[in-house]
Amino acid sequence: MMSISDSIRALARDGLSTADIARQLGIRYQHAYNVLKRNGEGKSDSMKGAPAAEIARKNQLTVEELKTRGFVLAARWVLSEQGDLVLDRPISKDVGVYALAKGNIILYVGVATMGLAKRLYFYGKPGASQRTSQRLNKTIKEELRTAASIDVYTASPPDFEWNGLPVHGSAGLELGLIKRYELPWNMRSSG
Repeated sequence: MMSISDSIRALARDGLSTADIARQLGIRYQHAYNVLKRNGEGKSDSMKGAPAAEIARKNQLTVEELKTRGFVLAARWVLSEQGDLVLDRPISKDVGVYALAKGNIILYVGVATMGLAKRLYFYGKPGASQRTSQRLNKTIKEELRTAASIDVYTASPPDFEWNGLPVHGSAGLELGLIKRYELPWNMRSSG
Protein backbone atom coordinates (compact mmCIF):
# COMPACT_ATOMS: atom_id res chain seq x y z
CA MET A 1 0.00 0.00 0.00
CA MET A 2 1.31 3.46 -0.94
CA SER A 3 1.82 6.12 1.69
CA ILE A 4 0.02 9.43 1.31
CA SER A 5 3.33 11.07 0.37
CA ASP A 6 3.92 8.46 -2.35
CA SER A 7 0.37 9.04 -3.63
CA ILE A 8 0.97 12.80 -3.73
CA ARG A 9 4.16 12.34 -5.76
CA ALA A 10 2.50 9.85 -8.12
CA LEU A 11 -0.42 12.18 -8.81
CA ALA A 12 1.98 15.06 -9.44
CA ARG A 13 3.84 12.91 -11.99
CA ASP A 14 0.46 12.34 -13.66
CA GLY A 15 0.16 16.12 -14.07
CA LEU A 16 -2.41 16.95 -11.38
CA SER A 17 -2.11 20.33 -9.70
CA THR A 18 -1.44 20.52 -5.97
CA ALA A 19 -5.03 21.65 -5.34
CA ASP A 20 -6.42 18.71 -7.35
CA ILE A 21 -4.15 16.27 -5.49
CA ALA A 22 -5.37 17.60 -2.14
CA ARG A 23 -9.01 17.31 -3.21
CA GLN A 24 -8.58 13.80 -4.62
CA LEU A 25 -6.79 12.48 -1.53
CA GLY A 26 -8.96 14.39 0.94
CA ILE A 27 -5.99 16.14 2.53
CA ARG A 28 -5.06 19.75 3.20
CA TYR A 29 -3.47 21.68 0.33
CA GLN A 30 -0.53 22.59 2.59
CA HIS A 31 0.26 18.90 3.19
CA ALA A 32 0.42 18.14 -0.54
CA TYR A 33 2.44 21.28 -1.24
CA ASN A 34 4.96 20.51 1.52
CA VAL A 35 5.53 16.96 0.25
CA LEU A 36 6.17 18.23 -3.28
CA LYS A 37 8.35 21.11 -2.11
CA ARG A 38 10.48 18.84 0.11
CA ASN A 39 10.97 16.59 -2.85
CA GLY A 40 13.52 18.89 -4.51
CA GLU A 41 12.13 22.41 -4.08
CA GLY A 42 9.35 21.70 -6.55
CA LYS A 43 11.68 21.00 -9.45
CA SER A 44 12.34 17.27 -9.11
CA ASP A 45 11.26 14.52 -11.48
CA SER A 46 8.15 13.98 -9.37
CA MET A 47 6.94 17.43 -10.45
CA LYS A 48 7.31 16.82 -14.20
CA GLY A 49 4.04 17.57 -15.88
CA ALA A 50 2.84 19.82 -13.07
CA PRO A 51 1.57 23.24 -14.16
CA ALA A 52 4.32 25.90 -14.22
CA ALA A 53 2.53 27.94 -11.56
CA GLU A 54 2.76 24.94 -9.21
CA ILE A 55 6.53 24.60 -9.48
CA ALA A 56 7.51 28.26 -9.55
CA ARG A 57 9.22 29.31 -6.33
CA LYS A 58 8.14 32.55 -4.73
CA ASN A 59 10.65 35.16 -3.61
CA GLN A 60 11.24 35.95 0.04
CA LEU A 61 9.87 39.22 1.36
CA THR A 62 12.45 41.42 3.04
CA VAL A 63 12.13 44.07 5.70
CA GLU A 64 13.63 46.63 3.30
CA GLU A 65 10.90 45.92 0.74
CA LEU A 66 8.18 46.56 3.32
CA LYS A 67 9.89 49.66 4.76
CA THR A 68 10.22 51.24 1.30
CA ARG A 69 6.48 50.65 0.85
CA GLY A 70 5.45 52.35 4.10
CA PHE A 71 5.62 49.69 6.82
CA VAL A 72 7.17 50.79 10.12
CA LEU A 73 8.73 48.92 13.02
CA ALA A 74 5.99 48.95 15.66
CA ALA A 75 7.25 46.56 18.34
CA ARG A 76 9.26 43.43 19.02
CA TRP A 77 8.16 40.08 20.39
CA VAL A 78 10.35 39.02 23.32
CA LEU A 79 10.08 36.46 26.09
CA SER A 80 9.30 37.71 29.60
CA GLU A 81 11.25 36.39 32.59
CA GLN A 82 8.37 33.93 33.08
CA GLY A 83 8.72 32.68 29.48
CA ASP A 84 5.58 34.43 28.22
CA LEU A 85 5.42 36.02 24.79
CA VAL A 86 5.14 39.82 25.15
CA LEU A 87 5.56 42.91 23.00
CA ASP A 88 8.32 45.26 24.12
CA ARG A 89 6.07 48.34 23.77
CA PRO A 90 2.42 49.28 23.22
CA ILE A 91 1.14 48.97 19.68
CA SER A 92 -1.47 50.93 17.72
CA LYS A 93 -5.14 50.05 18.03
CA ASP A 94 -5.69 50.98 14.36
CA VAL A 95 -6.84 48.46 11.76
CA GLY A 96 -3.93 47.36 9.62
CA VAL A 97 -1.53 44.76 8.30
CA TYR A 98 1.31 43.38 10.40
CA ALA A 99 4.42 41.47 9.40
CA LEU A 100 6.63 39.35 11.65
CA ALA A 101 10.34 39.37 10.82
CA LYS A 102 13.43 37.57 11.97
CA GLY A 103 16.46 39.56 10.89
CA ASN A 104 15.76 40.88 7.41
CA ILE A 105 13.23 38.20 6.36
CA ILE A 106 9.47 38.47 6.76
CA LEU A 107 8.10 35.17 8.06
CA TYR A 108 4.40 36.00 8.43
CA VAL A 109 1.86 38.63 7.45
CA GLY A 110 -1.63 39.07 8.80
CA VAL A 111 -4.51 41.49 8.84
CA ALA A 112 -5.93 43.01 12.01
CA THR A 113 -9.49 44.07 11.22
CA MET A 114 -10.22 44.31 14.96
CA GLY A 115 -7.15 46.48 15.50
CA LEU A 116 -3.45 45.71 15.66
CA ALA A 117 -3.12 45.76 19.45
CA LYS A 118 -6.04 43.39 19.98
CA ARG A 119 -4.96 40.97 17.22
CA LEU A 120 -1.38 40.75 18.44
CA TYR A 121 -2.56 40.38 22.04
CA PHE A 122 -4.05 37.00 21.07
CA TYR A 123 -0.66 35.73 19.87
CA GLY A 124 0.72 36.38 23.34
CA LYS A 125 -2.32 34.91 25.11
CA PRO A 126 -4.17 32.64 22.66
CA GLY A 127 -7.61 31.35 23.51
CA ALA A 128 -8.47 27.65 23.55
CA SER A 129 -10.16 27.78 20.13
CA GLN A 130 -7.70 30.14 18.40
CA ARG A 131 -5.64 27.69 16.32
CA THR A 132 -3.62 30.29 14.41
CA SER A 133 -2.83 32.23 17.59
CA GLN A 134 -1.79 29.03 19.37
CA ARG A 135 0.39 27.94 16.43
CA LEU A 136 2.12 31.31 16.14
CA ASN A 137 2.58 31.62 19.91
CA LYS A 138 4.46 28.33 19.88
CA THR A 139 6.41 29.17 16.69
CA ILE A 140 7.49 32.62 17.90
CA LYS A 141 8.57 31.21 21.27
CA GLU A 142 10.66 28.55 19.50
CA GLU A 143 12.33 31.19 17.30
CA LEU A 144 13.10 33.33 20.33
CA ARG A 145 15.32 30.55 21.67
CA THR A 146 17.89 31.56 19.02
CA ALA A 147 16.87 35.14 18.20
CA ALA A 148 16.82 38.17 20.49
CA SER A 149 13.45 39.25 19.11
CA ILE A 150 10.89 38.86 16.36
CA ASP A 151 10.17 42.28 14.90
CA VAL A 152 6.62 43.45 14.17
CA TYR A 153 6.16 45.85 11.24
CA THR A 154 2.79 47.47 10.56
CA ALA A 155 0.97 49.51 7.95
CA SER A 156 -2.57 50.89 7.77
CA PRO A 157 -3.57 51.29 4.10
CA PRO A 158 -6.75 53.23 3.37
CA ASP A 159 -9.99 51.60 2.33
CA PHE A 160 -11.36 52.57 -1.08
CA GLU A 161 -14.16 51.85 -3.53
CA TRP A 162 -14.33 49.83 -6.69
CA ASN A 163 -17.32 50.53 -8.93
CA GLY A 164 -19.16 51.95 -5.95
CA LEU A 165 -18.43 48.95 -3.70
CA PRO A 166 -16.30 49.08 -0.55
CA VAL A 167 -12.83 47.51 -0.65
CA HIS A 168 -10.92 46.84 2.57
CA GLY A 169 -7.37 48.10 1.99
CA SER A 170 -5.75 46.09 4.79
CA ALA A 171 -7.37 42.79 3.81
CA GLY A 172 -6.39 43.29 0.19
CA LEU A 173 -2.78 44.11 1.08
CA GLU A 174 -2.47 41.03 3.30
CA LEU A 175 -3.81 38.72 0.59
CA GLY A 176 -1.60 40.32 -2.06
CA LEU A 177 1.53 39.75 0.03
CA ILE A 178 0.55 36.14 0.76
CA LYS A 179 -0.02 35.41 -2.92
CA ARG A 180 3.21 37.06 -4.13
CA TYR A 181 5.82 36.10 -1.52
CA GLU A 182 7.11 33.03 0.25
CA LEU A 183 6.05 33.47 3.87
CA PRO A 184 7.02 30.34 5.81
CA TRP A 185 4.63 30.84 8.72
CA ASN A 186 1.57 31.64 6.57
CA MET A 187 -0.41 28.50 5.81
CA ARG A 188 -1.97 30.14 2.72
CA SER A 189 1.35 31.38 1.32
CA SER A 190 1.74 28.28 -0.81
CA GLY A 191 -1.67 28.51 -2.40
